[in-house]
Amino acid sequence: MRRHLDHGVTVALVLAAGVAGAQLTPGSVGTGSSPAPGTGSTSSPSTSTPGTSPAPATPDLTAPSTDTPTAAPGRGTPSGTRPPRVGTGGPNLPPGPPSIAPSTIEETPGSQGGGPGISPAPVQEPATEAEQAKDTVTEAPDSEAKPARPAPLTLAQLVARARESDSRVEEASAELRRFHALYDQARWAWFPKFEITVGAGGPTPEARNDGLGGPPTTPATLKGDLNFGRVGVTVFSTGNAVLPIYTFGKLTALEKAGAQGPVLGSALRERVRNEVGFQAAQAYFGFQLAQNGLHQIEEVSKRLEDAGERIDRLLKEDSGQVSAVDAHKVRFFRQIVEAQRAEALQGRQLALAAIGLLANAGPDDAVTVVEEELELDEDVPVPSLDQSLARAEAYRPELTAIAAGIAAREQEVFIRERSYYPDLGIAGFYDVRFTSSATRQRTPFAFDPFNDRTAGVGLVMRGTFDIPVKDALLAQARAELDKLRAQEKQIRAGIRLEVAKVHSELVAAWSRARSFGEAQRSARRWVTAAFTAFDLGTGDTRDLVDAFTAYAQASGGKGRSWHDVRVGMAALSRVTGAPIAPGE
Repeated sequence: MRRHLDHGVTVALVLAAGVAGAQLTPGSVGTGSSPAPGTGSTSSPSTSTPGTSPAPATPDLTAPSTDTPTAAPGRGTPSGTRPPRVGTGGPNLPPGPPSIAPSTIEETPGSQGGGPGISPAPVQEPATEAEQAKDTVTEAPDSEAKPARPAPLTLAQLVARARESDSRVEEASAELRRFHALYDQARWAWFPKFEITVGAGGPTPEARNDGLGGPPTTPATLKGDLNFGRVGVTVFSTGNAVLPIYTFGKLTALEKAGAQGPVLGSALRERVRNEVGFQAAQAYFGFQLAQNGLHQIEEVSKRLEDAGERIDRLLKEDSGQVSAVDAHKVRFFRQIVEAQRAEALQGRQLALAAIGLLANAGPDDAVTVVEEELELDEDVPVPSLDQSLARAEAYRPELTAIAAGIAAREQEVFIRERSYYPDLGIAGFYDVRFTSSATRQRTPFAFDPFNDRTAGVGLVMRGTFDIPVKDALLAQARAELDKLRAQEKQIRAGIRLEVAKVHSELVAAWSRARSFGEAQRSARRWVTAAFTAFDLGTGDTRDLVDAFTAYAQASGGKGRSWHDVRVGMAALSRVTGAPIAPGE
């Protein structure tokens, strides 16, 4: 009977390891896979839009606790809950038969329903840990002191850091500055364009008369010979400008169109921020799932080692309870566990690499995150589908962006329609010249290209008569406007589909998490009852095998479901246009 018991425990524990190791890839939502950071794509339907808009925060979407209370990321630690920790394991698996006795079975604190549970491993007292640390750690000289390691990042800190320092956010911020510059250009389109020319040249021949347009007074002034007289130089400056005073609304429309640029740029940046924040949450929860899986694998490895030692001892005693086949099975399962450990380590390494990339950490910067349980410690209802759709309609960045694009195109169409009308303005000019070898003419009737001084201001009208070209440009602008309006319909339909998909996945994940939580508690009580019956001699090994198998399946399913819940909550915040809430 003991042989069957060891075999059943081994199978159940390996099953738990396999279930945990199969979910180590960070960033999975439901059954979809996570995009790599920088791809900007998610499992939801993509909507090709010109940008996004700022979105208000969404109420914290958290889930009710179904088992042991844990501290959610970003929240203070309430009374009676366990704070997030670094380098600690997940919930312990049920111990194997060699270390379990009826006297070690007790009620698990925090479990609902008051059912019996497996007692946790003893925890060392803080005072003892402090004394050990005091005895084993010595102070290093100041010259050899190592720099303090940065504090582990919480989810809220990681999301905030990614939203501000990711390279894609920096790119979107630069694009926003360009839109502001374009808006300034549109606002100052009325400002006159001064065209000024300044020059000097020479030599210039002598040109002398009485200053009243009379005949030359020196022989060198006469033309047709090589007598240039006393040559000089010419200095001149000319300029002109036009100030528009009435353009039939074209300048006003241009300023309105330019004002949509900053709106569009802000929307683009907010869309990128939301995407980066969601990817940070994916990487964070992927790390938590991988870390919890590693702790479960460690427990499995210890139980398999105990089972192998017990089988070896019974074989040496020539006990009829076990055979050499049982020893081969244990060695096989231990190798399977080692393979699962390699997959878990790879998943954790990938998650940490993604976290470092999203946090914009340097190649030599160590990035660590707070380790926590995936299960939420409070019951926060999920918004209904109608509420989520209404929130997306009001705050989704793509809708604000497409609205800004449509407004800009409407102003462009207006400008093209008014391009048939001329522009009215005030024009001014001046022309100043000085030549050292020429006499300045004092009468306005004399032409004086050497020493001219003229200036003037007048009312002007300017326009072109390229009517066919203007017709073509107007048709193009109207087609672009109709294209954007069609895209708006597609975006709205895509957003509704995306919200409905994410919402249904979140509701399903919540249902699975609650069901697996109840199943785990029932399986725990089942394991306790099966062990008690076996020790009393009233139960058989089949009940133990079934109980441990059920417990392993429920534990693995519960971890996956809570991972899906946490990532689903972050995804719902993203598709409704809100940044990741601190508790997600």
